Amino acid sequence: MLISDSMPLLWLSYLGLSLIVLVSGYLGLAFLPRWLRLPITLLVAGMLWMPMRFHLPLIEEGEFYTGLAPAVVVATVALLDKNGAAFLSAGLLVVAGALLGLALGILGAWRGQKRNASEQDAGEGAVEKPASSRVQNNNDRRSERGRKQKPQPRQRQEPKIG
Repeated sequence: MLISDSMPLLWLSYLGLSLIVLVSGYLGLAFLPRWLRLPITLLVAGMLWMPMRFHLPLIEEGEFYTGLAPAVVVATVALLDKNGAAFLSAGLLVVAGALLGLALGILGAWRGQKRNASEQDAGEGAVEKPASSRVQNNNDRRSERGRKQKPQPRQRQEPKIG
């Protein structure tokens, strides 16, 4: 059950807090273009969410607690305990998670730019073609009317209050 076991509750708390950090970081980088914001945010997400197995010595001699935790937390605990071997392996996993997140961010930004460019190209083509046909249609209408009627200017209607 979720309440009786503290590890799932701990992981859910960590997930919620890391999502708050990521969203606020993304919104905090609003001054940057989107193609740069996304890779930076996913780089941090990769660092925060890379899991790692760890084991800690217990009070009894020769016994260890083994579990799964975010690599950045394991690296922090290893740094505080001055455990160089654990810090090296956790640090390498943090860097691997950051590179994986950065790769996903660059891929997502590149696909987004490619999609935007294709939409703009399609939009420009769609705008140019009707615009040229509109000019032709207007010329045809004017020639059909002949000189009998002059086009009347549209009267502007002001909004009325009351």
